[in-house]
Amino acid sequence: MTQPQPTTPTISKLQATKLQVRRVWALSKPYFQSEEKWRARLLLAAIVTLNLALVYMNVLFNDWNRLFYDALQEKNSAVFWEQLGRFTYLAFAFIAIAVYKFYLTQLLEVRWRAWMTRQYMGRWLSNQSFYHFELARYASAAQNTNSLANPDNPDQRIQEDVSQFTGLTLSLSMGLLNSLVTLGSFVGILWTLSGSFSFSLMGSDYSIPGFMVWMAVLYCGVGSVLTHLIGRRQIGLNFQQQRVEADFRHRMLRVREYAESIALDKGESVERSQLESRFGKVLTNYLALLSAQKQLVWFTSFFGQAAVVFPFVVAAPRFFSGAIQLGQLTQIAGAFAQVQGALSWFVDNFPNIAIWRATTDRLTGFEAAFGSVGSVGYANATVQDSTPGVTDLNLSLPNGALLLAHTGLQTANGDRILLKGPSGSGKSTLFRAIAGIWPFATGAVQRPHDVMFLPQRAYFPEGSLRDALAYPAPANQYTDATLQAALTHALLPHLADQLDTSDAWGQKLSGGEQQRLAMARVFLKKPAWVFADEATSALDEAAEATLYERLTALVAAQNGGLVSIAHRPGVVAFHNRQWLLERQDEMGTQAPDGAAPVSPLFKLSEKAL
Repeated sequence: MTQPQPTTPTISKLQATKLQVRRVWALSKPYFQSEEKWRARLLLAAIVTLNLALVYMNVLFNDWNRLFYDALQEKNSAVFWEQLGRFTYLAFAFIAIAVYKFYLTQLLEVRWRAWMTRQYMGRWLSNQSFYHFELARYASAAQNTNSLANPDNPDQRIQEDVSQFTGLTLSLSMGLLNSLVTLGSFVGILWTLSGSFSFSLMGSDYSIPGFMVWMAVLYCGVGSVLTHLIGRRQIGLNFQQQRVEADFRHRMLRVREYAESIALDKGESVERSQLESRFGKVLTNYLALLSAQKQLVWFTSFFGQAAVVFPFVVAAPRFFSGAIQLGQLTQIAGAFAQVQGALSWFVDNFPNIAIWRATTDRLTGFEAAFGSVGSVGYANATVQDSTPGVTDLNLSLPNGALLLAHTGLQTANGDRILLKGPSGSGKSTLFRAIAGIWPFATGAVQRPHDVMFLPQRAYFPEGSLRDALAYPAPANQYTDATLQAALTHALLPHLADQLDTSDAWGQKLSGGEQQRLAMARVFLKKPAWVFADEATSALDEAAEATLYERLTALVAAQNGGLVSIAHRPGVVAFHNRQWLLERQDEMGTQAPDGAAPVSPLFKLSEKAL
């Protein structure tokens, strides 16, 4: 379900601008202070220099306009051909500067994007952040709250938002610099050329020096204010558009991921309805954005077209009176266009500013999410050469409901423990806490170095079978004979000759084959302790018994142990202890912030087999 757009307190326009600048600086500064800082700073300095050079070229072209058109008016062929020759080398210089400005800007953008992408990917894939983000998002949805610190679609933020942020930050900042320098360069020219505007009012004579400059300021000031008033809705709509687009894309990826299950359940109509619902949100928001853009285009088109003739209308009386020549008129118009273009930077770039604001907000939220990882719960895990155990463990669900309170568990080498309890009692959640990936837990956890966790549905990367089997270790650590022996031991001898076959093994193999392949990983890596969460639920009883027999023999040989979650009675024979989760409180109690957890839903005790 698409989450509502986060709300922020109402702040003034100046405060909003300062906040945006601080956010952009916070996102940009790390790259320009990173290991690539000197290359990045040199590229930025070169781009700034080339922008300044382009402004200087425009000043030269403005002066060329006066000389060229005066030569036409005076029918001076010598000056005409001389100025054509001058135009040739000015044009070549302008083209060379423009090409290298474009190239170096794109080069800095791609290097900046590559650095930020690597940084975000590294942080996203460190400390199980990718997992905790999903838990935080589900908790937020369960509590009907939302926050920038609970990011939706991290893949989009890394792939799309980083690209937009680096590109728009460079283009907008260089465009603003270009406008400021252009304004400083041409406002003096326009002030000198435009002369004074004299008029009489109520018997008194008045004169306004640099009249065209003031007209440009007035024209663009009014245009900027109206542009902001007309286009400000686009900021929120762009933020929401990125979100609903990503939600729609994510839903389609889910259909691909669970294609077989959907086909077996004949769930096409349901998925189509879900996709149409999400695409409907895409269209609804896009049409609202389109309407806002149309209103802005109406105004900016009128603003741009009027700017073409405006300087000629204002300067025409002086031209027709003979005070200025055609060349000066064109120079005035050109200088006015440069000043007006510089002052219209906000008007011309407002759509991109709206996208940039939305992208910056999303990346700022992404940064906040990384900072919040680890701030809620987490049992104090100690990884050492000891048997697994927990002390004073408090275990909660993402919505705050307390599952277990002040729970202690101890194991010994040689233990084969069966964990049982009703569905939803927290068996898998207890495994996650012991593994150190469940953030909604407090207490102390002891976990040995040599341990493996087997989920009910294991993950297999796309690629060769040897990579899927060895994951996450490099496959070249194992010989072909070792890999084949593990497959055979896990009742997959028919795959032993397919080590170099590349495929989507998580989709190609049946559920039982996937569980046997996960078991083959255990036989390959030979851990001392194994935590198996319904790891044989898709197998027939004979295959399950065979694999459990081999699994118990493996952990016994490694002087370790086994903890299983299973429901079939045939599995009981392979265990010598039983932990039982029993319901204690039908409703349960959510612990208030900062208070000790009370009234857990379940209690854990040891029962005889």
